Amino acid sequence: MGDLQCAARIFVARHGAADYESELLSDAGGWLSPLGRRQSRELADRLEGERIARVWTSDLSRAVQSGEIVAARVGVDVTVRTGLREFGVGDAAGTTGDPDPFASTFAAWLGGDLSARIPGGESGLEVVARYEAVLEEVADAHRGESVLVVSHGGVMCLVLPLLARNLAPDHTRDLPLPSCGVVALEADADGWVARCWADRPLD
Repeated sequence: MGDLQCAARIFVARHGAADYESELLSDAGGWLSPLGRRQSRELADRLEGERIARVWTSDLSRAVQSGEIVAARVGVDVTVRTGLREFGVGDAAGTTGDPDPFASTFAAWLGGDLSARIPGGESGLEVVARYEAVLEEVADAHRGESVLVVSHGGVMCLVLPLLARNLAPDHTRDLPLPSCGVVALEADADGWVARCWADRPLD
């Protein structure tokens, strides 16, 4: 990040509940269910007093749709970035996902081994690098402003505790993010601080 004169306040939200064309694992976008649309409207209501300057989203449709619903309610534009995507499914594409093909790799990531790689997919280092780059872009573009970033549960649970200096790397091990759950971050010249996790205030 640049020399931030004023801290950027970034609300990172998981997208709303989604439906998918197939129950098989895929990197395809899915789309918001009626529940997900309601959750996104409720997210907009929760952020009403924050004076959101812009919405940034992953390029996957379930995130874009969530972001567009919020942006329409608060009257701002949407910017899309592929770096905010969920981690890819790699060689597990087309499988049922039972047993969980990502469990061992994700556990390694939370344990500090970011060199571990999803077979046929990304390493933890690669996921963190692309995600952090977008958050730094957002922070530099919105000094002294509040913004919403709409992303995905897995990548949020991996990356955000690694970036926030007041969270342990395995903070999310027993704290999964619900649909439209929010992590509030502040970015300043010293880095990132998490102010809430899943809408619960942090010290």
